[in-house]
Amino acid sequence: MDLNKLAQDATVKIYPAKLRGTVQAPSSKSMGHREIICAGLAAGTSIVDNISMSKDIEATMRCLKALDATVDEIPSMLPGRTALQITGTGRPVAAADYVDCGESGSTLRFFIPLGATLNCPLTFTGHGKLVSRPLQAYYDIFDEQLIQYFTDGGNLPLTVNGRLRSGIFKLPGNVSSQFVSGLLFALPLLDGDSVIEITSPLESAAYVDMTLQCLAKYGVRVTNENGAHRRYLVPGRQRYRAQSSRVEGDWSQAAFWLAGGSLGDKVACSGVDFASLQGDKAVVEIMERMGASISRSENAVAVRGGVTQATVIDAANCPDIIPVLTAVAALSEGITKIVNAGRLRIKECDRLAAMTSELNKMGAQIVEEDEGLTVYGQPGGLIGGVEVDAWNDHRIAMSLAIAAQRCFLPIVLHGAGSVGKSYPAFWSDYCALGGKIEVLA
Repeated sequence: MDLNKLAQDATVKIYPAKLRGTVQAPSSKSMGHREIICAGLAAGTSIVDNISMSKDIEATMRCLKALDATVDEIPSMLPGRTALQITGTGRPVAAADYVDCGESGSTLRFFIPLGATLNCPLTFTGHGKLVSRPLQAYYDIFDEQLIQYFTDGGNLPLTVNGRLRSGIFKLPGNVSSQFVSGLLFALPLLDGDSVIEITSPLESAAYVDMTLQCLAKYGVRVTNENGAHRRYLVPGRQRYRAQSSRVEGDWSQAAFWLAGGSLGDKVACSGVDFASLQGDKAVVEIMERMGASISRSENAVAVRGGVTQATVIDAANCPDIIPVLTAVAALSEGITKIVNAGRLRIKECDRLAAMTSELNKMGAQIVEEDEGLTVYGQPGGLIGGVEVDAWNDHRIAMSLAIAAQRCFLPIVLHGAGSVGKSYPAFWSDYCALGGKIEVLA
């Protein structure tokens, strides 16, 4: 059976086996979205290489096609990866009246402002938890600018029909940074200059920095006034410039293998960049504070197994690595506190509830708080011998697999195919590192 093509609801049995070896980090899904969008908004043909294909990336490709960009898969310069040849018209043009965003929150929130530049109806649909993920920040802008929109009680499908105008856009800092990035993609194309004002400290600011970096690469100027993430000056009448580029490695996915190495024997993860702006690079610093034995080279990081210690983990700027760090904390000495993690409740699932529920089934001791978790570590291992569920969430499935290597008995995981959302090759890489699984259904 091809482990890269498991059905969403596939069930696997995971046997205790410590991970050891070297694995190549997938390309960054976050930067992949951004590079593909910038290429699609440029006039001319761009090549974006080193793409690790996933359901979320495919959703972004569909949205670009709906805006009249041509997107073709071509051979990559790197083994096991895909390159995309993208030809854009220089500005969004309506080529469809609806687009399916799958379960990708980034795709939906990045494209809604672009759809609002068309001055004709465009309907956004989605699946799973995406249907009800918050979009109020955009609705407030549409109300202020008298842009027509229609929803199902605030949920998808969402139809936008109007033309976004330049001006001052105010957003609270505690909303998803995806709203800021979505505006940053669209505002440079408008006829006038705009300002984005953040009315309170911006959470997940690193993701906005990644957007600014990508915009600059494609020739778009945005000024982060005083570098304080409180006011962005966006000149209008700009044009994206086509070019060739390569997507960097993904620290949020590398985090699973760093955690796997600390709970296993030794795992090295190559293809990462320590100069990256990705907030999830914080996994290295956090795990070092936990006492993990980490070694670095120019584009790789390795972690040797050993006993880790409790710490305080602030989730504000690195929410995506919290599930797997919870697994590490559950097997560390002492009491770990995870704070500022309320946003994890509105991801693909309520990740705080999911990790508490499923790790506790395996024998962990985790207490769920309003904005975080308290994790009472058990360095001796977890009992296992139970059935757990991925909650239709790729990061929950992968985190439980990493914890399973330190169980005394096998676990049965339902929803193993959910990894296809971001990392279809996860189970193949897991087995290549010595993980032992059996596909049951």
